[in-house]
Amino acid sequence: MSDIQGVVEEVVFKNEENGYVVAKLKTGKETITIIGTIPYINEGQNLSVKGEWVLHPHFGRQLKVDSCEEILPSTVKGIETYLASGVIFGIGPVTAKKIVEKFGEKSLDVLENHIELLKDIEGIGDKKLDIIYESYCKQREVKDVIIFLQSYGISNNQCVKIYNKFGNESVQIVKNNPYVLTEQIRGIGFKTADKIAKSMGIETDSPFRIQSGIKYVINEFCAMGNTYMPIEKVIKNCMDILTVKREDVEKNLIESAVDGKIKIEKVDGTDCVFTLPYYYCELSITKKILTMCYSAYDKLEIDIDKKIEEFEHNNSIKFAATQKEAIAGIINNGVEIITGGPGTGKTTIINCILNVFEELGLTVMMGAPTGRAAKRMTEATGREAKTIHRLLELGYGDDDTAVFEKGEDSPLECDVIIIDEASMVDVMLMNNLLQAIALGTRIIIVGDVDQLPSVGAGNVLRDLIESSSIKVVKLNEIFRQSNNSLITINAHRINNGEMPILNEKDKDFYFIREEDPMKIKNTLIDLINKRLPKFNQSWDRLRDMQILTPMRKGTLGVYNLNKELQKILNAKDEKKEEREFRDTIFRVGDKVMQTKNNYSLKWIKINRNGKYDNDGDNEGLGVYNGDIGFIDSIDNKMNTVTVIFDDERQVVYDSIYLDELELAYSITIHKSQGSEFPVVIIPSFMGPPMLMNRNLIYTGITRAKKLVVVVGSIKALNFMITNNRSFERYSSLKWRIEQVVSDNAEE
Repeated sequence: MSDIQGVVEEVVFKNEENGYVVAKLKTGKETITIIGTIPYINEGQNLSVKGEWVLHPHFGRQLKVDSCEEILPSTVKGIETYLASGVIFGIGPVTAKKIVEKFGEKSLDVLENHIELLKDIEGIGDKKLDIIYESYCKQREVKDVIIFLQSYGISNNQCVKIYNKFGNESVQIVKNNPYVLTEQIRGIGFKTADKIAKSMGIETDSPFRIQSGIKYVINEFCAMGNTYMPIEKVIKNCMDILTVKREDVEKNLIESAVDGKIKIEKVDGTDCVFTLPYYYCELSITKKILTMCYSAYDKLEIDIDKKIEEFEHNNSIKFAATQKEAIAGIINNGVEIITGGPGTGKTTIINCILNVFEELGLTVMMGAPTGRAAKRMTEATGREAKTIHRLLELGYGDDDTAVFEKGEDSPLECDVIIIDEASMVDVMLMNNLLQAIALGTRIIIVGDVDQLPSVGAGNVLRDLIESSSIKVVKLNEIFRQSNNSLITINAHRINNGEMPILNEKDKDFYFIREEDPMKIKNTLIDLINKRLPKFNQSWDRLRDMQILTPMRKGTLGVYNLNKELQKILNAKDEKKEEREFRDTIFRVGDKVMQTKNNYSLKWIKINRNGKYDNDGDNEGLGVYNGDIGFIDSIDNKMNTVTVIFDDERQVVYDSIYLDELELAYSITIHKSQGSEFPVVIIPSFMGPPMLMNRNLIYTGITRAKKLVVVVGSIKALNFMITNNRSFERYSSLKWRIEQVVSDNAEE
């Protein structure tokens, strides 16, 4: 860490929104470049900065500032130079000279405590005094807030967010209740707020602290896919994490519920705690889906058996009984779920249903949870499919929150909606979708219930199926075997708890035995770098091949594999711009992935030549968890990274959003949901039993279209296949639907 003092010679670049700057600092005989978040910086200021030296490939050596303190001048000459620099709007060189001539060394004290005395100076009237006063106060406010917050370990970026939210009341609000930051400021969690609170001497058993801790504990639990938490788990976790007594937790749980911050309810006889969003989502889904199931739908005048026969004849296929049931079912039902594994004909059924409804002159919309899944749906049907977010017309509200234009008051204008890859849909998205569907509109929900559940909270597809209140067609017969694909056959074998067929000549499923993790890693790299491109020269190493691994940490985890693969697949090059962020180096050409839903990021559509696309929907909001793209450019002067997703959506990332990007040469199997890759490579090794299960390996294998290569331990592969246990998700949707149906049956 270097500690340097100097005068700001030039502010080269300044982002007014987040305070990021590039500036020249004169330190004696030398002028250095400083970069970082310094929102109150102005030319002429005397600064003391602390930071680390970084080497930019084009701009050379720069000091990346971690903390900064302004040193006010004490001499008359220094004060005049400081004021003449324009640091305070309304004071230029002439006015600065007049001020120091009149007040001398007390000039800065006059500005701070007796600013009205400036009216004694010729040329400063009421109007100009107001301008000077406003500018000085604004600068002082920002500075005071940042100095105060930095003393508690809050980064400059977070300081700016807090000031932008609370203005000159920031210090007082944080002093009164630092835990408010966890709810109001993105990126500040309970642990940071708790650290501030302890530094301020706030008591361990403070209601502010315990109630914030309760929400933190529940939110952490729900981040693992749950929609609620059994109350006994809440109490025990809070006692451990907050180091408080049981009665303190129980008391604050009740107070939080009375204040409407959480909801306590019995689920299947167990007291459970909900955060309000998930509670109301599950209530809303239950009400809407059952209303749709029991509503009357327009009778469709069509001989469905004849239409199915015509489709069979025109496409030279023969539907199985369950497939015919699925096609006919949506004619007679307003809501239908079609579930089945790979090769069971889900896409063929969708094409037949589309054919039938279009012949009837009905409007059909198609959607999927991710851009890749929607793109695959479009390619498979020849009709446009959109992400569910785009179907609902995602927008951005005045209070910086995501809003959907489509909803109860402005429903989707169609007769039929088909949603694919429904296993990925969480309770929040399903609730928004159902709210935007008018009664009388048919909905077909398609998905593989044996896939891993959604990354977001809930177990929607499984809950809807197991509620036994909705028309469900389960497809078990494999049809996609024209080329005797072992990918399809083995996926079903694994789903049935059987070992896959391995290493048959000229097939598409291979196993390479290795026991040592380092040898497994080296084999993965060799496969993607040399062996597979040599095996099929049409396969692109970055776009067509994907390593899917069960874990994030360890030798065969995402973090380590990505660092190793980046060295091979996108090596350091003087011609390629780089950006270091925390412990990751982002480089032009890197394969990257968005790791959380961000509804505020803007994208524009470009064509294959990198030009702005004027056809259709050419811009929008929202980049979503699991989206994969490539870094197109890095502008270190503007502090931005530009990524192109799905070869068409261009997104410019400001520095405050870089924590949402990570390298994607290797990704977890969980993050691969909804995606397909020509070639999938999976390491097989022993890990936590609750993670290494059948659902996981089944999901990984079904992501492949042309080839699967598993590298590692046969014992570990067998363990995953026979281990049918999975991490239990706490979701009350199935229970709620059953309760409503049961209560109505008794009336």
